Amino acid sequence: MSTAPWWTTHFDSWYLHEYEPLFTATRDREEVARLLEVLGELPSGARVLDCPCGQGRHAHLLAEAGLNVDGLDYSETLLAAARERGTGPTLRYTKGDMRKLPAKWSGRFDAVVNLFTSFGFFDAPADDRRVLAEFARVLKPGGLLVWHGGSRDGVMAKFLGRDWWSTADGTMFGQERSFDPLSGFLHVRATWRGPKGEGEREHRIRLYTASHLAERLAEVGLVVEEAFDGWRPRPLTRRSGEMMLVARKD
Repeated sequence: MSTAPWWTTHFDSWYLHEYEPLFTATRDREEVARLLEVLGELPSGARVLDCPCGQGRHAHLLAEAGLNVDGLDYSETLLAAARERGTGPTLRYTKGDMRKLPAKWSGRFDAVVNLFTSFGFFDAPADDRRVLAEFARVLKPGGLLVWHGGSRDGVMAKFLGRDWWSTADGTMFGQERSFDPLSGFLHVRATWRGPKGEGEREHRIRLYTASHLAERLAEVGLVVEEAFDGWRPRPLTRRSGEMMLVARKD
């Protein structure tokens, strides 16, 4: 039985299949349009890091919008999908661990984006802090971090213990969820059955409240200036299931 952390193997072709209904071109463009609003002060050619970048659905469009973009991810499968979308002088992809970004990136970026609940993967909370410290290290003074993910307050306020949906080829996916209030981990057990096969697996993500995450960001020199209700241009509330925090490097 493998003892490797779940995140080392989870982001594969089945991950892309499972979340296929969410990965639409329309949604990608809407989300990037919102990002550009939040990052509106950035000039054309400004350097942006998308970390982790997944299959490049945001990075590609940010580059199309005139920004100079690097994407970093641990998954070879997702990086291959990202590169299929295209690369070029203003769009590059790197395989790596977000707890230890390349040393040469210190002070390089005008903005870092961490999107789609791509945080809280690691067993030790100290590793989450290492990720935030790395984001701070690679930002220029005055640079922005845009963090998007689940809000513990809102997730708990309207907790959904199970859910299911089907993909275009008729595969049925189901998720059963539980939450450990002591560790802060949301545990997810996914099962699927369809023309390409069937299976099951589990993953877990540590959820944060906005106040807790803002404290962790402040510890590494990032000050939260705005807090939104996910992708919506309205303030975060205690019932927001997702949150977008915008923090600036001192």
